[in-house]
Amino acid sequence: MLQKITACAIALIPRGIAPKFSGNLVLPNNAPLFSSTFHSSPHKNRPFSSKPRIDFSSINDVDDAVCLFRDMVKMRPQPSVVQFTKLLTVVVNMKHYSVALYLFDKMRQLGAPVNEITMTIAINCYCLLNRVDFGFAVLGTFFKLGCEPNVTTFTTLIKGLFLVVIDGLCKDKMTDDALYLLSRMIERGIAPDIVTYTSMIQGLCIVGRWKDVKDLLNEMLDYKISPNVWTYNILVDAFCKERMVEEAENVLEIMVQRNVCPDIFTYTVLMNGYCLRGQMGKAKRVLYSIADRGLTPSIMSYNSLINGYCQPGRIDEAWHLFLEISCKGLQYNTVTFNTMIHGLFCNGRFADGWKLFNDMQAQSVTPNLLTCNILLDGLCRTQQIAQALSFLRMMEDTGVKPDIIAYAIVIDGLCKGGKLDIARDLFNQLPSKGLQPNIKVYSIFIGSLCRERHIEDVKVLLTEMEKSGCAPNSVTYRVMIQGFLKRNGLYNAIPLMEEMYTRGFLVDACTASMLLDQLQRKGKDDILLELIKKVVPKNEDLSGF
Repeated sequence: MLQKITACAIALIPRGIAPKFSGNLVLPNNAPLFSSTFHSSPHKNRPFSSKPRIDFSSINDVDDAVCLFRDMVKMRPQPSVVQFTKLLTVVVNMKHYSVALYLFDKMRQLGAPVNEITMTIAINCYCLLNRVDFGFAVLGTFFKLGCEPNVTTFTTLIKGLFLVVIDGLCKDKMTDDALYLLSRMIERGIAPDIVTYTSMIQGLCIVGRWKDVKDLLNEMLDYKISPNVWTYNILVDAFCKERMVEEAENVLEIMVQRNVCPDIFTYTVLMNGYCLRGQMGKAKRVLYSIADRGLTPSIMSYNSLINGYCQPGRIDEAWHLFLEISCKGLQYNTVTFNTMIHGLFCNGRFADGWKLFNDMQAQSVTPNLLTCNILLDGLCRTQQIAQALSFLRMMEDTGVKPDIIAYAIVIDGLCKGGKLDIARDLFNQLPSKGLQPNIKVYSIFIGSLCRERHIEDVKVLLTEMEKSGCAPNSVTYRVMIQGFLKRNGLYNAIPLMEEMYTRGFLVDACTASMLLDQLQRKGKDDILLELIKKVVPKNEDLSGF
C-alpha cells in the first residue's frame, strides 16, 4: 500500500515535491513577494559575508518570517540547511503550516538546501493539514534524493495517519496503513522508539483495536522499550472513555509494579472513568487520595468531578466541590464555570446559573462559545425566546461567531414556543452565515413541521437533506413520527414507518409506546400492526394486539 502511494505520488510530482497548493492553503498577505521579481532582485547593496548572520529573534509574525526567507535566499554565500530549517521550525511553531509548506516549495525551486530534517518538517505540516497523502509524496522524495528517512520521519507519518482516523475518515484503512508502515520501518532497519509505539497505541485505542494494542505492548517489551507514563496514561484514558474502568485499574497496577509513577493526569482520567459509570464515591476517594500520593489535584481533577456530580442531578455536591476549589488555592477556568452553570440550568436553578455567569465575568474568566451556547439554552428552557434571539445577535455583534449548535438551540426554542415562522426564517439564513444545517437542526425543524402537519414542507426538507448529503437517521424519523402522532396523525406516519423499515431503522421505546397507544384507539388493523412490528424493537410486548 505504502509503495503504491509513494510511486503514484512521485509520478505526479515533476519537481519531486507535492502538487501545487490547493485553495485551502492560506498564504500571508505579502505572498506576492514570490513573484517573478523575487529571485531577480539585485544583491549589489548587500554586504558579502562568509557566515551570514540571521536574527531569528526579529520574527514577530508570519509576515516577518516570509520577509526573512526572501532575504535569506538572496544571501551570498547561501545560508546553511540548518538555518533554513530553523526558519521553517519558527513558522511551524506559529501553526502556519501552509506557509511553511509554501516556503519549503520555494526552497526546492530556488535550489536552497534541504535535508532529512527539512523534509520531515514538510511531512509533519502535511499531516497536520490532514493531507497525509502529500506526506507520503514527500517520503517518495526522500528516496528519490537518496536520503534515508529516520525514526522521526516514520513516526510523523504514523501520527498523520491517525489524525485522519481521529477525524473519522477511513478508520480501518488508515489504521492498517499505519501498522504496515511500522512493519516496513522495522524491515528497513529503523528501530521504532517510545514515541513511535506510543503514537501507534494511541491511534489503535481510538478505533478500539484492543488486540493490536496488546500485541504492540508485547512487541515493545520484546524490543526492550519500556512503556512510560505517557504510554500508560493513553491506555488508562482510552479504557475510561469506554467505561472499561476495571481494565484501567489493571493498567494502574502494572504501572506501580513496573515502578512507573502515575501522575495527576492518570488519576484525573481514572476519576472521569468512575464518573462516567456513576461511581461518584470512588471518584471522590481518588480525588482525596491524590494528596496522600504526593500530588496536588489540578483544576482538571475538580472539573471532572463537578461534571460527574452535575450529570445525575447531584447539584448540591457539585456546588460544594466548586466552592472548595478556591480554598485549595486553585484558579477557576472557563471549563469550571461552564460545567457548573450548565448543571444549575439543567436542575432548574436558572437564577443561580445567571448569578454564576456574572461572577465569572467579575473574576475575569473569559467566556467562550460553549458558555454562550449554555446561556442560550438557559434562555430557551425558560421560554425567554426574544432574549435568546437578542443574545444571538449580540454574539454576532461582539465577534463571537455563533456555530450550528447555537442556531440549533434557538431554532428548537422557537419551534417549542410555537414561533415556527421565525424558526423558518432563521433556518433559511444559515447558508448566508456560512453554516450548513446538520442532522440535529433538520430533525428539530422537521419535527415541528410534522406537529403542525405541514406535509409538503416536510417532503421538501427531506429531499433537501438527501441532496446535501445529510441523510435522515433514526432520530429524524422518530421526531417526524412523534410529531404526527401528537396530532393523531397515525396514517400520516405510515409512509415514514415504511421508509424506516427500508433503511433498517427502529423506533425507540417512547415512539413505540405512542404507536401502540394510537393503534389501540383505532381498533384492530392487521396490516398496520404488521408494519408497526417491523419498526418496533423485538423486546416490546405486542401480544395484546
